[in-house]
Amino acid sequence: MKSVTTIALTVAGLLVPSATAQESQFKAGAAVVDISPDVFPFQLRSGSSSYVHDPISVRTLAFDNGPDNRCLVAIIDAIGIGREMADEAKMIVAEKTGWNPESIMIAATHAHSTPKGGDISPGRVAYEKKRRAGLAGALFKAIEALEPAKVGFASDEEPSEVRNRRNFYKEGMSSTRNPFGGYDRVRMNGGTKGILKPAGPIDPEICVVDVRTKRNKPLGLLANYALHYVGGIPTVTEENGRVRGMASADYFGEFARVMPFRMGGRPPESFVAMMSNGASGDINNIPFGIVRAPRAPFEQCQIVASKAADAAWRAVKKIESYDISPVIATRQREVTLNYRKPTEAQVSNARRLLAVPHEEREAIHKKAANYANQIIRFADPEFSPTENVVIQAFRIGDQAIVSMPFEVLVEIGLEIKEKSPAPRTFLIELANGSYGYLPPPNQVELGGYETWLGTSRFEMHSSDVLVKELLEMLGELWE
Repeated sequence: MKSVTTIALTVAGLLVPSATAQESQFKAGAAVVDISPDVFPFQLRSGSSSYVHDPISVRTLAFDNGPDNRCLVAIIDAIGIGREMADEAKMIVAEKTGWNPESIMIAATHAHSTPKGGDISPGRVAYEKKRRAGLAGALFKAIEALEPAKVGFASDEEPSEVRNRRNFYKEGMSSTRNPFGGYDRVRMNGGTKGILKPAGPIDPEICVVDVRTKRNKPLGLLANYALHYVGGIPTVTEENGRVRGMASADYFGEFARVMPFRMGGRPPESFVAMMSNGASGDINNIPFGIVRAPRAPFEQCQIVASKAADAAWRAVKKIESYDISPVIATRQREVTLNYRKPTEAQVSNARRLLAVPHEEREAIHKKAANYANQIIRFADPEFSPTENVVIQAFRIGDQAIVSMPFEVLVEIGLEIKEKSPAPRTFLIELANGSYGYLPPPNQVELGGYETWLGTSRFEMHSSDVLVKELLEMLGELWE
């Protein structure tokens, strides 16, 4: 609780309108807070670093049509966000503003080049403090910035940069050996040679929620694209020859930088654009089956961001009317999911793999020891059999936004879009928690990285449970 108090004091100076002062007129507010590390070295996934390539940010967009008709979406440049961190920020805002914490959605972009927080080094400790304060501050600032507004919705497509990374291969062209000593039917990122066909679809849709002031000036834009991070971030070679990675928000940050120029040629003052990650657990930007010219560092991020911004611009151009009094409504459920329980045969096999010589185990699979230990961990009688996860459904006029705290495989997002009662629907993944991959049952049967026990933690039909719950929630919002 001490950290919550500290963060609350950090943002307490911000002016926040009280719930009783809110008018029934629809208002919206957007904000961005820079949370780039400033204590060096900090920690990246690639190792220790003291270099920042582009800003790391929290971007927020608040909607208010009266005290009981509010929602707020926050996108943080981070690999993931733990539920504890998200709940903490929501509690701070709720205590200071009266906003219902269940009306706030906080999601990570899953950019792998973002810094890590924690409590094991000065850089990580400082960054943990900064990002928590920055998250709470960005939520407050969006509420503080509320002004009369209108909102529109549309979508366009950019299929050229999304590819399903799970593929069937010709025999002998790519090993489908898994870390358990067996073989899968598909492989993730198995190379471009010998591909028979992708194991799943793609979702090329780029959805936008475009918010304008009453005078039609761009205020904020929330986009959604089912695409993993792109990568190819520049590195720095130090005098001693050591190569260091650089912190970057990947194409999500570049989209936020470029999109304002699409809104009229000159960046509108105070306009905030943000890109959320859709159901992209099996979707990335690797050119499977095609030949692509070599790229300079960060060039591919710029290409993807530019194409996504073009599609978002085309979508905005399709909006014929803006709603000046949209229905704003939210639903949240805490759903209990069962962890996967290894069989006796799986546990026995894991112990066997851990007992063989290192070289023999490495020959089976480089990650054999890691996943064998995961099997043992999940089989421990002391390991909790269940987990409560938060899912949300938001209605903003004709737009539905749903969330899951997973890297969600694309078929799940497509199913929700198809079955949703709303005119428009998209899913934001890795929201309000980070619990690994969520594959649909048919993909679990095919195997592959996204389905291995340890990478995917919950029972086979967990996605069916969550989809059912979300569709019920959407049904309530569109009664």
